Amino acid sequence: MAADGRDGRKVSVDPKLLELLACPLTKGPLAWDPERGELVSRVAKLAYPVRDGIPIMLPSEARTLSAEDVLPVTPPRLSGPS
Repeated sequence: MAADGRDGRKVSVDPKLLELLACPLTKGPLAWDPERGELVSRVAKLAYPVRDGIPIMLPSEARTLSAEDVLPVTPPRLSGPS
């Protein structure tokens, strides 16, 4: 399912806004899932929808994640000696 706005355009979240947002339940970080157009809280196992570019940060509006829905954590890249 692609993340489309009501006018058919792809939905995205400003990276600076993503840095400021936190899960309202855990106060932890959120990850952007561009496929579904959701902000994902891995700790709470919830996905908050983004509608018309506006994050809906209400737990009652969030979708509960299944084990396969949880986004993989990308390990940090370590730079070796040059």
